[in-house]
Amino acid sequence: MTAQPPTAKLNTLEARLRDQVGASLASLRHSHGELTIAATPDSIVELLIFLRDDEQCLFQTLVDICVVDYPEEVERFEVVYHLLSMRRNIRIRVKLSVAEDAPIPSVIRVFPAANWYEREAFDMYGVLFEDHPDLRRLLTDYGFEGFPLRKDFPLSGHVQVRYDNEERRVVTEPVKLVQEYRNFDFLSPWEGMQSKIPGDEKATGGGGDNG
Repeated sequence: MTAQPPTAKLNTLEARLRDQVGASLASLRHSHGELTIAATPDSIVELLIFLRDDEQCLFQTLVDICVVDYPEEVERFEVVYHLLSMRRNIRIRVKLSVAEDAPIPSVIRVFPAANWYEREAFDMYGVLFEDHPDLRRLLTDYGFEGFPLRKDFPLSGHVQVRYDNEERRVVTEPVKLVQEYRNFDFLSPWEGMQSKIPGDEKATGGGGDNG
């Protein structure tokens, strides 16, 4: 039996999804060789169960859960589930949009691998997963405040951690940056050097030596 080409597989899968679960989908888009489903929080668990168990889908591997931040939107976060069907040799993307403080169902009971993915999404963005058995921070330090991958989180952070030799322990203190590091213009890699570097037009203010 000849295997279907990728485009034919996606067309077959799209038709299957529209027929079986189309009514519960916000949208289904097939473009640039990829199939993307937009789901809703109240349907995400049932949809993932279908994608995992249906004989024409068999998306039994959860590759990743990631988050995109749109601060200006009412539904600020877009949570994206990346699924792989090794049996069908095909991938699919499932998205859902959620407001900043609105919880969405945990999918651990569908894919146990979602445990740390959901904890990471909570830690980095503050996305809340309802019925998660252990929703606590995963990558940041104990007592960390804020969500470092949100677009409104300062690049320098709010606090820094260092080891204090006198107290013989790790201490947390507000971030202190020397002003010249804040104003570095990134125009020349030789900004702090005193000697002239051949070809460094910014250092001479001219056009360089052509002779």
